[in-house]
Amino acid sequence: MNRRATVAFLMAFVVISCVSVFGQPAPPGRVKVYLATPNVSPPLRNIPPLSDKRVPREMPIRFPQPAAPSAPAPDPALQDTAGPAVATSSGLGFDGIGVGLGNYSPSSAPPDTNGDVGATQYVQWVNTSFAVFDKATGALLYGPAAGNTLWAGVGGPCQDTNDGDPIVQYDQIADRWVMTQLANAFNGPPFYQCVAVSMTSDATGPYWRYAWAMDDLNDYPKLSVWPNAYYLTFNRFLFGILFSGASACALERSDMLIGQPAWMICYNLSSSYASLLPGDLDGNNLPAPGSPGLFFNLGTNSVNLWRMQPDFVIPDNTTLTGPINIPVAAFTRACAQSCVPQPNTSQRLDALGDRPMYRLGYRNLGGHESLVVNHSIVAGNSIGVRWYEIRNPFGSPVLFQQGTFAPDTDYRWMGSIAMDQAGNIAVGYSVSGNGTRPSIRYTGRVPADPPGTMQGETAIIDGTGSQLTNLNRWGDYSSMTVDAADDCTFWYTTEYLKADGTFNWSTRIATFSFPGCSTPPSSPPNDPSVLSAGAVSSSQINLTWTDNSDNEDGFRLERCTGTAAFCDGNPGNFSQIVELPANSNAYNDTGLSDSTTFAYRVRAFNGAGNSGYSSTADATTQAPPPPPPAPPAAPSNLSAVAGSAGNSRFVDLTWTDNSSDESNFVLERCQTNKRGVCNFAVIATPVAGATAYTDNSVSRRKTYRYRIKASNAAGDSGYSNTAEVTTP
Repeated sequence: MNRRATVAFLMAFVVISCVSVFGQPAPPGRVKVYLATPNVSPPLRNIPPLSDKRVPREMPIRFPQPAAPSAPAPDPALQDTAGPAVATSSGLGFDGIGVGLGNYSPSSAPPDTNGDVGATQYVQWVNTSFAVFDKATGALLYGPAAGNTLWAGVGGPCQDTNDGDPIVQYDQIADRWVMTQLANAFNGPPFYQCVAVSMTSDATGPYWRYAWAMDDLNDYPKLSVWPNAYYLTFNRFLFGILFSGASACALERSDMLIGQPAWMICYNLSSSYASLLPGDLDGNNLPAPGSPGLFFNLGTNSVNLWRMQPDFVIPDNTTLTGPINIPVAAFTRACAQSCVPQPNTSQRLDALGDRPMYRLGYRNLGGHESLVVNHSIVAGNSIGVRWYEIRNPFGSPVLFQQGTFAPDTDYRWMGSIAMDQAGNIAVGYSVSGNGTRPSIRYTGRVPADPPGTMQGETAIIDGTGSQLTNLNRWGDYSSMTVDAADDCTFWYTTEYLKADGTFNWSTRIATFSFPGCSTPPSSPPNDPSVLSAGAVSSSQINLTWTDNSDNEDGFRLERCTGTAAFCDGNPGNFSQIVELPANSNAYNDTGLSDSTTFAYRVRAFNGAGNSGYSSTADATTQAPPPPPPAPPAAPSNLSAVAGSAGNSRFVDLTWTDNSSDESNFVLERCQTNKRGVCNFAVIATPVAGATAYTDNSVSRRKTYRYRIKASNAAGDSGYSNTAEVTTP
């Protein structure tokens, strides 16, 4: 039976949400496949917003198996000072869902604040409610509405329960909204993942509504947009209680965009892995066609990367490769629960240091591809935001830079990070301390900043309340996104408090941008030319070229061992050795092997892509200089024999000459004085090649000691043995 026939057969048994194609969970690391058929909603604007009428409740956080405790260690990536405030221009700032938005009264904690920006709207979703805003003014267009409003009229758990853990995404490739949350989290199994895909770019229009049922609780789900799929991760809990591992899933995006039955293909990893994040597309430059989906989680002083290649025609052919382990600076994870202090209360807040924080942002800058991500770690006596930029995620991943932002004794946590089209990075987070009420701030950097450093921070809003006794939950994530319309404007949302209390949180939505960000160039730079290479020593080749463009972001210089003709015929032997700034036209390549031929080529790059290569130039490093002369070998076997002739006394000395390059020998003698001291002094300089000498300057009945060394222009050898003799 082919795929479409299979779908038609299963649709007879599936109404809104379909059960697994396979009855039992696959073994860890094996593919498991689910199918769902959609239901069409009326325009959202025509559905009266449902309200979450339950009494205030604390939403539980389910922790995977905890890591073994460890003593905090020094952080080699710690940035404990900050410069001037980050150089950004502020835009909008308005209250989102929570106290301050009309008559909304929070009914759950934490809010799990997240949101995304579309063509004309901003959609924010907290744990149990969402709202649609005009992105130009911040005016409320729809809501707040309980999350299950999206599934009103379809029946079943997606309509009847409102269990949160939500994510809202704007698919900028297709100009659609994608919204998802859990259902039946407290009543399963089965447990449900509910996903709604808008039919237009208007978030208040109609949706295709899907649901997938599964046997294990799909806790803490995270959704991302990618060209070949929507990627989803979650932590599995058997019966909603026992952690059984993380799952990495691909949803059939192409069919979901046209309202067709769609597969969800999952790899169930073992309980050794938890809290994965899926790679999420930022910007208008897509990854190369066929690029796999990416997944990330934390290791021990390392991070892990996976790649998924889904096959929606034959799901069993789906592959998940990894993890690729990438060492990072040593870190101690921040506490998971109850460690962040606040003023005027002993109640401490959760930090969720056991997992990476949403999102794993992917950016194709033309010349390179980057992932940015963050998590919360111990930073001295507080908590800071550890962040990473990882490049070349589809090849051999490289940790390009990393840092821990903790410029003072306040605690910073619950961060979210993103990169704009110019390579500027922004991180938003919560901040609190013994003298600082929970507030919202951000920091950032530009590509010219020293690697691993952030500029000073900027306040989005200062909190004026603390969360009081018996409520430690403080969000599970926040959200930093970039507006695809200009690919420069950052949108950040998270929670804060306007007054002391419980279940009285507010949220804030704010925008800002870096002055240096502008519309990316429409075309790559021109090819550099006239590359020349010349050896200046046995270990250095100097290169120059002509810069023929005025819009490059920089240059990439590549090297191959061999002649230009050989390397041009084997281009795979070239590898990049350095990335240089714009307007560069020279580089000195050092540390090379002597008497070796190296070929070079260079190209420029900008946000639109790479130029072509220059011509190839080669040079051969010089032969090594002759070694400097060495001192001669030390003579040996020195012997002394005393004799007499009449009234004269003498000592005959002989030795073995162990060198062939001495210029002479230096013979020394000493005689012990009354204090027992024997001071050697030169008595002769026998010629090169000599092996004997007679000392006629001795007296009778005296004891003498002799030693000898060889000498040349490079210096002296060591001494021979000492020979002692007493004259008659």
